[in-house]
Amino acid sequence: MIQNTNLRLKNKVAIVVGGGQRIGETIGNGRAVSITYAKQGAKVVVVDNNLDAAQETVHKIKENGGIGFAYQADVVVETEIAALIKYVRLNFGQIDILHNNVGISIAGGDAEVTEIKSHNFDQIIALNLKSMIFACKYVLPIMREQKFGNIINISSTAVHEDYPWVSYKVSKAGVNALTEQIAIQNAKYGIRANCIEPGLMNTPMAIDSRVEAWNDSREEIIKARDAKVPLNGKMGTAWDVANSALFLASDEAKFITGITLMVDGGVHLNVGGSGKPNT
Repeated sequence: MIQNTNLRLKNKVAIVVGGGQRIGETIGNGRAVSITYAKQGAKVVVVDNNLDAAQETVHKIKENGGIGFAYQADVVVETEIAALIKYVRLNFGQIDILHNNVGISIAGGDAEVTEIKSHNFDQIIALNLKSMIFACKYVLPIMREQKFGNIINISSTAVHEDYPWVSYKVSKAGVNALTEQIAIQNAKYGIRANCIEPGLMNTPMAIDSRVEAWNDSREEIIKARDAKVPLNGKMGTAWDVANSALFLASDEAKFITGITLMVDGGVHLNVGGSGKPNT
């Protein structure tokens, strides 16, 4: 059990939606943020449609002395989201942090606008955007009653880039708009809402999905993506996203709401410069 009395999230209850991860050689954003929140004293409910993946995250939380609970849910189903929020409220008495991490692109059949299939578009929009909307729908009444709460949504710098796949880009633009709307409409209740836009990251979703979809090797994909990052010529990791989320979730950011924080090593500064899509 963590004994540090200076924990930044001491006695907080956090829900991390998408806290498991696909199989890969590195750690994903959801798992990294779950571990980070727990290290800082939060009780973390790790939500994933794959219970084994959620339980593996909880195992790693406990290895680091934290407190975590696995919960299985398909977050594109509204009734399952409602049941999740009800479960957390009944069992923990409060919900301090809702962290929406789920997202999919290439693995969901995303494509350019002239090639996208209707069912793939619907699937990606449902997971990337609809799930966040309905998680907020059910958590906001609780946070309003509490007069406090913190919502962090994971978007992507793909919103601003020459990103070729339409469903992911559109859905993440929607996440940004959703975050701003929640922030301004709920500020009077003491609720903050912020967004993080990761750039080129070395995570299973980013690398392993491309290895499976393309004929390039892992090394070739990593080398090409590293070369596009101005800061030290190297992609970020899930820990960079997790540390940014920790700041936004903590009282250190108590006067920050409605922002979109880019975590991308300066890639956004090159948008429009090279003419090459950041994939």
